[in-house]
Amino acid sequence: MSTEQYWAPQTLPEALEHLRAKDVTILAGGTDLMVQSHAGRVKLGSTLLNIRRIGELHTIERDGDGDGEGVRIGALCTMNELQRDPLIQQHFDILLQACDHFASDQLRNNATIGGNVCNASPAGDSLVPLLVLDAQVELQSKPNGSAQVRRVPLAEFVTGPGKTVRTAHELVTALWLPVPKPGFVGRFYKFGTRPALDISAISIGIGGVRRGQTLSGVRLAYGAVAATPMRCTGAEAVLEGQALDERTMQTVAAAARDEIRPIDDVRASAWYRRELVHNMTLRMLQDESQT
Repeated sequence: MSTEQYWAPQTLPEALEHLRAKDVTILAGGTDLMVQSHAGRVKLGSTLLNIRRIGELHTIERDGDGDGEGVRIGALCTMNELQRDPLIQQHFDILLQACDHFASDQLRNNATIGGNVCNASPAGDSLVPLLVLDAQVELQSKPNGSAQVRRVPLAEFVTGPGKTVRTAHELVTALWLPVPKPGFVGRFYKFGTRPALDISAISIGIGGVRRGQTLSGVRLAYGAVAATPMRCTGAEAVLEGQALDERTMQTVAAAARDEIRPIDDVRASAWYRRELVHNMTLRMLQDESQT
């Protein structure tokens, strides 16, 4: 079926109303969708819904207070907009690090954080830091004529390569990130043939609250090592509250290597991915221990 209708709503209620129709394809930045459709991997629906004109999906703002203090990032915020935003700069340095390694500057002008999350690639550059930051995905819909909102932890949102829990009538409207506790540190690493333009062979995110030579609330997230970006909870438990000494760091790196579930593909073998995860996790921890 070819695309027969094109809609470009300017408000969120309009967009949600259009999503009640059948066979709708959502267009945001288009940096993934257009490539995939031209390659025949994605078939456009009979209706193309361009959401780029919806202003409220471009905002970044504080949301909540106290223990529930967070930042709400509109799904249409581009990677370059994230890099320039004061709230992101203040609280989420690990996300800035990932944006800096995201494709090219031209693509960062168009690629949206919501689109990167919905693309659900195991190698998605923003997904690893978002896992470290305990991000939640906000979805809105209008199934019965009235708007409904739900939030899903990112770890539960992506279910497989290109697959999410989003239903056909839902729109990802934002990412909600809790403000990290004082002393939080985060590091991101991506390995590919080229620093930015390549799809990751692996990516790593490490985060936690630093107190002297220990980390608490540890998060170790990895991309391109399983069917979805994943946290290595076993390796996290090894590092939690332990001194960043050589023995601990070696044990954590080995635990992460054994916990991932990589495959062989055109970018790397499973063996090589395991070696990269071990060696780069160790190096990142060593770098952190020396700061």
